[in-house]
Amino acid sequence: MREELIRRNVAMLVQVPAPRYGVNRGLTVDQSRAVLEAAVGSRLYALFVLALYLGLRRGELLGLQWSDIDWAGRTIAVRRSLQRTAGELRLVTPKSDASGRTLPLLGLVADALEGHRKHQDDERRTAGDRWKESGHVFTTPIGTVIDPGNLRYAWRPIAERAGVTDVFHGLRHTCVTLLLNLGVSPHIVRDIAGHAATEVTMTIYAHTSMTEKQGALRKLDDHLSGQDGEGAP
Repeated sequence: MREELIRRNVAMLVQVPAPRYGVNRGLTVDQSRAVLEAAVGSRLYALFVLALYLGLRRGELLGLQWSDIDWAGRTIAVRRSLQRTAGELRLVTPKSDASGRTLPLLGLVADALEGHRKHQDDERRTAGDRWKESGHVFTTPIGTVIDPGNLRYAWRPIAERAGVTDVFHGLRHTCVTLLLNLGVSPHIVRDIAGHAATEVTMTIYAHTSMTEKQGALRKLDDHLSGQDGEGAP
């Protein structure tokens, strides 16, 4: 069209279907507590804490390095993601500007990372010459990076002990859903999760259960019937 070889762009006639997003409510509060309890004693306990409390993606967790943690400023910087591309494990930059973010380091997250750092020091001494220094927070017992595909093997026994069936990514869904249920503003949840837009946060995660729908309609019923003291008699 720019070179006037055709008069109209026939591609404009194509009807593109609206995107459909999978919905996953994640775990309940009780299930989340059960997961944390089941993860105690695991060498990757801190990883599960970060997944549940901060909603980090699998690659972001495994791409996290100790240099990303500012102990003095009490922050964690999400700068890269570990992915398998072309048959090799590589650190890649976040898929969007929003994915790169800085999060507060506080509460159980800080305590878990402190304990993990000490445990990694013990593993470094035990491994001796076999230790491969990678600078990563979460590694194998000899310091090498963990293949993201292998994380499911660490998650499976914890999920079984906790009595949940969600896949590991469900922890990220849980973090976002619980924050929204607590009344945290969607734009804050968006920044914590690293979503590109608030619409993504609300479209995928801000879904309601049948109990919540019943509660809302019961309030409307009471209001219109006058049972709340404000409606018409």
